[in-house]
Amino acid sequence: MKMPMAAAGIGPSRDGGMACARSHCGKSCTHPQCRRCHRQDLPANAWTKELHLTIPMPHRRHCLLALAGLSLWPGARAQAFDHSHAAWTALLRRHVRLLRGGQASQVHYTGFAADRALLTQYLDSLSAVPAATFGAWSRPERQAFLINAYNAFTVALILTRYPDLKSIKDIGSLLQSPWKPKWVPLLGTKVSLDDIEHAMLRKRGDFDDPRVHFGVNCASIGCPALREEAFVPAQLDAQLDAQTTRFMGDRSRNRWNPQRQRLELSKIFDWFGEDFRLGHRGITSLPAFAARHADLLADAPADRERIRSGAVDITFTDYDWALNDAR
Repeated sequence: MKMPMAAAGIGPSRDGGMACARSHCGKSCTHPQCRRCHRQDLPANAWTKELHLTIPMPHRRHCLLALAGLSLWPGARAQAFDHSHAAWTALLRRHVRLLRGGQASQVHYTGFAADRALLTQYLDSLSAVPAATFGAWSRPERQAFLINAYNAFTVALILTRYPDLKSIKDIGSLLQSPWKPKWVPLLGTKVSLDDIEHAMLRKRGDFDDPRVHFGVNCASIGCPALREEAFVPAQLDAQLDAQTTRFMGDRSRNRWNPQRQRLELSKIFDWFGEDFRLGHRGITSLPAFAARHADLLADAPADRERIRSGAVDITFTDYDWALNDAR
């Protein structure tokens, strides 16, 4: 319901300025001190600080009343989405345990269950973002949002059955995997976890970034580690690089086998090999991607040179679907 201007104390005028209900300002406020308090480019605490420092007492009272009314005016100051994902970072730092220097991680699902209300609040903040707003964001903002959404909703999915499951696959059935149901409220509709990963993050022409496979976590031991902090736009590139390095350096999942003279890589590279042929950073093949990480995959200089040459046989290791639980 739209609040009348007189009740709100302040609102938009026809000329694009701010209309003030106080009689001394007139219908469109031109008082220089009024314009100071009507600035929209400052956060609320900056507004009030500036008022107290620069505006005489009588006029200050008017402006404080105006600001109080503005906070009640529907649509005047829309709640901005927190691109720092601070709530998610707080939960991750509390409930994720890193192993082997971050090459893998375990999740305290018991702790997440105890903090279910906080997790729900974060999920609600994700669900509240309209599709049009999301579409106007920068590429890093959209990519970080989707990776965090996938990981957070996956934790929520595990909690629907925890502790009575040994794998995320226990939530599915012979007819449908746990990634197929459209239960996630996101961008104004209901989507599945598969939709987030494959139809959004892997959509051709949008991100075309194979490192996403080291960012999303499927609640399984075989999956790249759930990062101990949220992905954020300003640091996204460095975070994805770090996730890639951690995963490629984990010899339990990716390694050079000197006895058999072959690369043994995670099954992820078998399932999503095409994503490593899209030209990201000039990489157009899986051997070329492995060559960039030769020092992580092998110890002997000769073996590293062999990997860098790209002339290597590649096989894929078994995937461990056991729950990445820290209990």
